[in-house]
Amino acid sequence: MTGAPSIESRIVRYADLIPCRDAFIDTRSPGSDQKENFTIIGPGVAENPKQHVHINEPHGFNIGGARQPPRCLNSQHSHETVEVFYVFSGRWRFMSGEHGTDGEVFMGPGDLISIPTRLFRGFENVGEDTGFLWAVLGGDDAGHVLWAPYVFDMARDYGLVLLEDGTLIDTAKVEAVPKGARLMPETTVAQVAALTRADSAALASCVIPADLPRPAALHPRTAGIAERLLIGTAPIDWPHGFTVAEVTLAHDAAIAAHRLAVPDVWFVAEGSVEVGIGEETALCGPGDTITVPAGAVRSLANRGNAAAKVVQVRRGDKLPVCEPV
Repeated sequence: MTGAPSIESRIVRYADLIPCRDAFIDTRSPGSDQKENFTIIGPGVAENPKQHVHINEPHGFNIGGARQPPRCLNSQHSHETVEVFYVFSGRWRFMSGEHGTDGEVFMGPGDLISIPTRLFRGFENVGEDTGFLWAVLGGDDAGHVLWAPYVFDMARDYGLVLLEDGTLIDTAKVEAVPKGARLMPETTVAQVAALTRADSAALASCVIPADLPRPAALHPRTAGIAERLLIGTAPIDWPHGFTVAEVTLAHDAAIAAHRLAVPDVWFVAEGSVEVGIGEETALCGPGDTITVPAGAVRSLANRGNAAAKVVQVRRGDKLPVCEPV
């Protein structure tokens, strides 16, 4: 009889992340050709069918990541589902508008931004070191990307063709467009005009800074545990299909074993934590992502010598009921 999957099958370690360096149509655009994209949980929105999916299990949302060296740019695009970024490392500039000139905000480690649907956005690493963004996309199917028109112009110059089903074809690598395949229609002036626009003030209202006090989440009375609810209350209270909270654990603090009726994803932002799923435990460090299935017993403890910080994502627009074990 085959046993249950080990806890390691539910952990994606930062050191083991498999990047895709040609995930999107802007992959060879000057300034964008060094970015690495990751699909950590769910298929994400990558346009390259060779993109590696680390955990292909429906959660009601997708988890991804972007790692970029200094002065590397992600071109202007829009989504049909919400997109949330948590800054793990680096200094970032997020830009709104077709050409990235409508508004901008600057963000660092611990800051979070939730960008509404149907709004052109892009982002650039403006720091001096490689930076990493941990991302949450709404829905099991996050849909396709709507690119700003200039991105199609650049793609043609570098031999990239986007098909209507979202597949990216690289003719420079002698990949042929399949017979009968339909090309993705290029973004029109009317489509651009129909999108929401946001100036710097509007974009800033989508940001939760690392030091902004927030309402407590599921475990506000546990000794040594400090929580902030980031997504699921004002000012970022529009529907996401998931909540996001940030949990800080003092040295030796622990969240006791409990159950939730929804999937629970943890991202270690700082420090070292011992994760328990069922009867197994595993030590996880900065940049690691852990997913706990609905109904499973889970626990969390800080086994390091300093405070630890974990970001939690749970399905649903309201916090689930925590059932102690």
